[in-house]
Amino acid sequence: MIAKLSGILDSVETDACVVDVGGVGYLAYCSGRTLGRLPPLGQPVSLAVITHVREDHIHLYGFLDAAEREWFRLLTTVQGVGSRVALAIQTVLGPSELAAAIALQDKAALARADGVGPKLAARIANELRDKTTGLAAIVPLDGDRGTAPAVPRVAGAAEDAVSALVNLGYRRIEAFAAVAGVQRRLGVDAPIEALIRGGLAELAQ
Repeated sequence: MIAKLSGILDSVETDACVVDVGGVGYLAYCSGRTLGRLPPLGQPVSLAVITHVREDHIHLYGFLDAAEREWFRLLTTVQGVGSRVALAIQTVLGPSELAAAIALQDKAALARADGVGPKLAARIANELRDKTTGLAAIVPLDGDRGTAPAVPRVAGAAEDAVSALVNLGYRRIEAFAAVAGVQRRLGVDAPIEALIRGGLAELAQ
């Protein structure tokens, strides 16, 4: 099984890239977010890889870091979420945004991905809510890089704070990420006023 590819970026397609490793080109399917963060053609690149082996094909799925790879694995444990849908979700939501959406049950954010309707978004949020704590050590929060503290629990004050920020004109996923960050620092019992003030400060940065 292939777990990592390190070589030269040979080409980029709409949903995949080709990495030249010692003269052999490996096609790796990637999210749009990953493809957008690749180096220029001809430059060195290293991808964390998941290998799917079936009777009729062998597919490689490539990720720029361990957080993306683990979220892909986690997403595909949900019934109805295949590889294509998992990559679509990762195209619109980075690791930190996924953590915030799952922790605070933001089904609307998940439904932004192609192929994810309201019912599937609800299933993803519900099934992954209790599984994301194990990802705390690898889910980046600073520009999808770095080390993250534990994912916060859902709380009524947090939900109200997000609604308040949305009413002030911020995008829903931005509000969720900001409130999640404040709740990590202040604790799950932080009052709504503190969450709103902290969220505004986060969004102003």
